[in-house]
Amino acid sequence: MTETIKTDVLIVGAGPCGLFAVFELGLLDVKAHLVDILDKVGGQCAELYPEKPIYDIPGVPMITGHGLTEALMEQIKPFNPTFHLNEMIETVEKIGDPEFRVTTNAGTVFECKVLVVAAGGGSFQPKRPPVPGVEAYEGKSVHYAVRKMEDFRGKDILIVGGGDSALDWTLNLNPIAKSMTLVHRRDDFRGAPHSVEQMRQLVASGKLDLKIGQITELQGDNGQLSGATVKLNDNTVSQIKCDTMLPFFGLTMKLGPVANWGLHLENNLIPVDTGTFETNVPGIFAIGDINTYPGKLKLILSGFHEGALMAQKAVKYVYPDKRVVFQYTTSSTNLQKKLGVN
Repeated sequence: MTETIKTDVLIVGAGPCGLFAVFELGLLDVKAHLVDILDKVGGQCAELYPEKPIYDIPGVPMITGHGLTEALMEQIKPFNPTFHLNEMIETVEKIGDPEFRVTTNAGTVFECKVLVVAAGGGSFQPKRPPVPGVEAYEGKSVHYAVRKMEDFRGKDILIVGGGDSALDWTLNLNPIAKSMTLVHRRDDFRGAPHSVEQMRQLVASGKLDLKIGQITELQGDNGQLSGATVKLNDNTVSQIKCDTMLPFFGLTMKLGPVANWGLHLENNLIPVDTGTFETNVPGIFAIGDINTYPGKLKLILSGFHEGALMAQKAVKYVYPDKRVVFQYTTSSTNLQKKLGVN
């Protein structure tokens, strides 16, 4: 029998909003565990754009997804949260008023007073390109995200796609690649006009090979690419030498088991009360991209605000008899002590 883990709050999702929720809850002496389907903390920031700059975090002119994740982890260190990665919540059972028994696909069982859904748009996975046999190369020479640019230095890189991700990584990896080819099904790109212009300048200078068509076949052995076949729009065929392929066909978002938790849903999003960010089920909250309300903006800074208000209501479930006085970290010696400030 698996031992049940008891905690004040269980947070589903370890992206920026889930991490900052740990901080807001910790200031109120509320302990949290976090579960995430990914193998690392940081959510989409860590998975999709760890080295891509973010410009709209208040007071921080520029920070990468990886940098933001590291800063949030440092900020919540005083509260010692426990992470359960590579796990997905499967069942949520109401056992109290409120109290929940939560089970993951790995068999981990939690009992908590409060459940906070901070799962972004749900679990997400890259769309696989319609190329026969691509599965055999995934994880070795076909990658759906760039986690560390240095891993691609000196490679013959094939990028497939026409949106912002394809163009951004074409521009960012070009200086360190041995060679680079960009393939898109039409000579019309969905990315930012400035990025399209920079890409075309690379083509004009001979630093990038642009082919308009579709990948029809991959060549290689034991998961290692050696080349690809492109059917061009004029019906001719072109062979590309490559040892690495980066397909950017977007993401498939899946709400997953959240749909079975008894929560009201609107277009696969969870409606919330904007004063508390509580769902229709008392004790279950939703913050970040997973929720919806009038005027909702899918911004990290909005998720931080939602986490702060969520904590003010959650603490009342964890400590129903405790009088909570709102305090500021700038002036409260009590809060500063919790943060380890001398």
